Amino acid sequence: MDLTNNLLMTLPEIVLSIGALVLMMAAAWGGGARAIGWTAVAVLLGAGIALIDPATTGGDAFGGLYKADAFASFAKVLIYGAAGVAILMAPSFFERASGDAMRPEYPVLILLSAVGMGMMVSAGDLLTLYVGLELQSLAAYVLASMMRRDLRSAEAGLKYFVLGALASGILLYGISLVYGFSGTTMFDAVATAYTGAHSKGLLFGLVFVFAGLAFKMSAVPFHMWTPDVYEGAPTPVTAFFGSAPKVAALLLAVRVAIEAMGPATFEWRQIVVFASLASIALGAAGAIGQTNIKRLLAYSSINNVGFALVGLAAGSEQGVSAVLIYMAIYVVMTLGSFLIVLQMKDHEGQSIESIASLSGMSRTRPGLAFALAVMMFSLAGIPPLFGFYAKFVVFWAAVQAGLFVYAAIGIALSAVGAFYYLRIVKTMYFDEPAAAFAPVNDRVEGGLIVASTVFLSPLGYFLIPALGVWSAVAAKALF
Repeated sequence: MDLTNNLLMTLPEIVLSIGALVLMMAAAWGGGARAIGWTAVAVLLGAGIALIDPATTGGDAFGGLYKADAFASFAKVLIYGAAGVAILMAPSFFERASGDAMRPEYPVLILLSAVGMGMMVSAGDLLTLYVGLELQSLAAYVLASMMRRDLRSAEAGLKYFVLGALASGILLYGISLVYGFSGTTMFDAVATAYTGAHSKGLLFGLVFVFAGLAFKMSAVPFHMWTPDVYEGAPTPVTAFFGSAPKVAALLLAVRVAIEAMGPATFEWRQIVVFASLASIALGAAGAIGQTNIKRLLAYSSINNVGFALVGLAAGSEQGVSAVLIYMAIYVVMTLGSFLIVLQMKDHEGQSIESIASLSGMSRTRPGLAFALAVMMFSLAGIPPLFGFYAKFVVFWAAVQAGLFVYAAIGIALSAVGAFYYLRIVKTMYFDEPAAAFAPVNDRVEGGLIVASTVFLSPLGYFLIPALGVWSAVAAKALF
């Protein structure tokens, strides 16, 4: 295959890379942060449009190092959408929180992170996987500590960096074991090595690879960084961490499990089942005693990763399709929740993050309270909201794969997790009103909140046919 076709397959990453470099120069020459932010959103839109080109789903590029298929395209649509929202919600936050305008490097770092995430979900080789993951992580470390005057932000960035470096070392050690015992880093050749009787070295490599990926998706027992980083990082950055990188890490794990280690399904399924049930249980238990809304949403993200892994544990085409549907709905739930957190401001413009401040919000800000209630009920998986369908499809995939006990335990734990979501709704609708939040006149944030609320309402069920076909086509690409 000639170089032109290879480059066409990587067109989304090329668009993002060139856009990031041009905007970096514009920032150096004094370009306005808001203009750079809107241009970055346009670049993300351009990368999304590039996915329509048949060449971007045309097969393998650069000798199989890069996979241009429907699975990667599905993931990139979610990643680019979440990245765009994270840019749009940032300017007003930084102006209110610090009195300073958003720094122009913020959208540039988001674009560079999106390049890395695109490489992650398109990886066809263990080294491509690692390079993409590190590109995403290096930008994320800086984003977490974006507010230099805020000690919490600096602490979040440092914790994320130290623990991220540890996780990268674990992942790289796993990759080296897989290479040492298989003689290759290509996914298809690695799958051949796992066929039939394989050495304990390959088994240990599998364990370390999944351990490194578990950190990136904040699955138990590698979740310890999540609450502190979510609380300390600026809220738009936290919204970004809770959506796009989580999609990239989880769907990367899906590709590695199915394409590279498919013949070892019995071995990795045990790891996934443990991580899934442990994440659901710890996410539910850890959130119950939280008083900070961002820490609660951090444990909620751990909980939701556990549910998404239920679909992966099925190890089937239906299970992969269920994971894709779950992540599409999860991204909207997460971004919608953090958009509402951005509205929690006092009359001096300072952020309020305590759950107690939501008391009686149904009487002081009824529209905002209704939107947050929709998010919470949807995250809890309570019908008829769209979040219920997300949980239904992953558990149905597990049942279809014969994992009845596993599905039953997961469903029982989901009932426990619903408690802390319902507590927030109870606080808003039944407690005595606290001081009302200051009105925030931001049409972009308001429009995004309305859009996410409508998506998660019963109207979202009208999207099931299209979402089901799209996810099925994407899942089929791995098999």
